[in-house]
Amino acid sequence: MERISIEEYGIPSIVLMENAGRGIAQYILSQKPSGLIIVCCGKGHNGGDGLVLARHLDNHQIPVQVLLFANPKLLQGDEKTNYDIVIKSHIPLTVIDHKNISTLNNYLNRAEWVIDALLGTGLKGHIKPPYDAVIEAIHSAQKKVLAVDIPSGLDGDTGEPLGHAVRASVTLTMLGLKQGFSNPKATQYTGMVKVVDIGLPRILLEHHIIG
Repeated sequence: MERISIEEYGIPSIVLMENAGRGIAQYILSQKPSGLIIVCCGKGHNGGDGLVLARHLDNHQIPVQVLLFANPKLLQGDEKTNYDIVIKSHIPLTVIDHKNISTLNNYLNRAEWVIDALLGTGLKGHIKPPYDAVIEAIHSAQKKVLAVDIPSGLDGDTGEPLGHAVRASVTLTMLGLKQGFSNPKATQYTGMVKVVDIGLPRILLEHHIIG
């Protein structure tokens, strides 16, 4: 549906990313946060959603810290665009790699909310380093965790963890529920699930649901 909205309806993909990030920000704001929001971003669309989210929280003067688990030089497309905006907006962003991953716990321990924008539905195979260690660190921090679209490491088709998976307090998923969410075992990873409207045309949604 997302691909069709881009290719056949002409909605730029960056608009969908903007809508996703803003929708998640609206949920966080509805929870009336009073502390630091840590946004953990990977490479890809999920990471891009997280960067948009960080900007909207910053616009509302909510303290936010982005942790980027990717080489900025390798970012492409919409995520690169939103990375550049975050940097130019002077929103705190730290790149976490093997050299400074030991500092991760220091960031997580300061958080009120941790946003999981690491890995999306395109994940294939078991979680690989450094994401396995990042997921375990998020779990150990025992903070409120919000997963963007799907908890990182959870198979969207089966609802089974791929070795390691984030255990979220709430999952804000795009478009609709993932097939794997119907697996009773998935609940321990997704927490409460809410669907975010990212602005797909009504006619496309109705055709998909009815057709």
